[in-house]
Amino acid sequence: MEYYEKESNNLRGQAEHHVRMMNRKNLEITGVKEVDSFDNEEFLLQTSMGYLVIRGENLQMKNLDVDQGVVSIKGKVFEMTYLDEHHAEKAKGFFSKLFK
Repeated sequence: MEYYEKESNNLRGQAEHHVRMMNRKNLEITGVKEVDSFDNEEFLLQTSMGYLVIRGENLQMKNLDVDQGVVSIKGKVFEMTYLDEHHAEKAKGFFSKLFK
């Protein structure tokens, strides 16, 4: 119990963030604040631990629960990358121009 309390204090009230991948084809991600953009090759998610980019092939959103902050994605995953603030703003700007 003591370890859990220390871990929780480190998060400073942020939602827990977990990424679970099964067989490189199914992802379940918790701690998602917002889905900024997605298509069949890339997802840009804002999580409690920063922006997460998922790249792959035939990616589809299987489930989205905004209340719980859970996103499920299926498809072949090639890459998962966390972006720092500078790169996240560039990515958001690029996607907003692309989808207008």
